[in-house]
Amino acid sequence: MIDLHTYLMFIGAAFVLVIVPGPDMAYMLARTVAQGRAAGFLAAAGINTGAYVHVFASVVGLTAVLAASSVAFTAIKWAGACYLVWIGYRALTSKGGALKVEGKTSERMRRRAIFWQGFWSDVLNPKVAIFFLAFLPQFVDVTNQTFGVTKQLLLLGVTCNVVAICTNLVLVCFASAMTNRLRGSQRFVAWMHKAMGAVFVALGLRLASERL
Repeated sequence: MIDLHTYLMFIGAAFVLVIVPGPDMAYMLARTVAQGRAAGFLAAAGINTGAYVHVFASVVGLTAVLAASSVAFTAIKWAGACYLVWIGYRALTSKGGALKVEGKTSERMRRRAIFWQGFWSDVLNPKVAIFFLAFLPQFVDVTNQTFGVTKQLLLLGVTCNVVAICTNLVLVCFASAMTNRLRGSQRFVAWMHKAMGAVFVALGLRLASERL
């Protein structure tokens, strides 16, 4: 088992890394401010679910291949960049007024879209994969024969994601409380859609220019 001191250090480091602004946080908070707490929770859930894909990839060694192959990195990088730009374009061309959705079917589709956009935003970000590859092994005790490397990586990966979802849910609640009245203005909602679109186009272009 990982010793308590090392484990607590990992939790602290994970928390600091979670609160550093990035594409996932921008998406989650933008959804919260524009559409409310429920939308923020769905975005956070999608992002967190996507992060488990990276944990699994780290454990089975796929991220090691990603780090070693410039071709693989470039392919994932461009896929992620295009997806971010696509989200931004959809937000920029949206007519806004998305606070009320007509009909239960439309509402379910909207909720699924928020979740899956968060999921793919995280999965298609190669920097998240590289983060797990570089961060988790620093807290693994390779001499521990009882609790092997694979189990330690799984424990650390799940812990990191638990820290992330708890932190993100608190951020969503805070953002929702601060902007509840503002969301009552259709003009403000429309402005937030445009702002979110511009941010995600910029993030997509920035990700496209990143190098390993």
